[in-house]
Amino acid sequence: MDLNKTDLFLMLKGNNFESHQLPGIKNELEVLDDERWKKLLMTDFNDPKFFQIISFLGGTFGIDRFLVGDTGLGVAKLLTCGGMGIWTIIDWFLIGGVAREKNVLKLKEILSGY
Repeated sequence: MDLNKTDLFLMLKGNNFESHQLPGIKNELEVLDDERWKKLLMTDFNDPKFFQIISFLGGTFGIDRFLVGDTGLGVAKLLTCGGMGIWTIIDWFLIGGVAREKNVLKLKEILSGY
């Protein structure tokens, strides 16, 4: 079985991205130069399952939003006790998608060279 580095990356990190984005990501990774590959391999991507667990355990206090990088929403969630619990429950389902969106932004930053 012959795997190139693009396929290997997608096998290891593919669950950190939306499944409908994977073919486009694969096409962009296949033409990536060695310098950007090194940067890509050193980048830590957010694990959506981790954020779902954090949201379940500390979502009322906005910990999930702070960790994903949405500081303003984290403060709002903290001050409202998770929107009196409603926002907390909604984030149980949304935070995984937010983590995947942040991963795509990190990937686009690496691919664009910034």
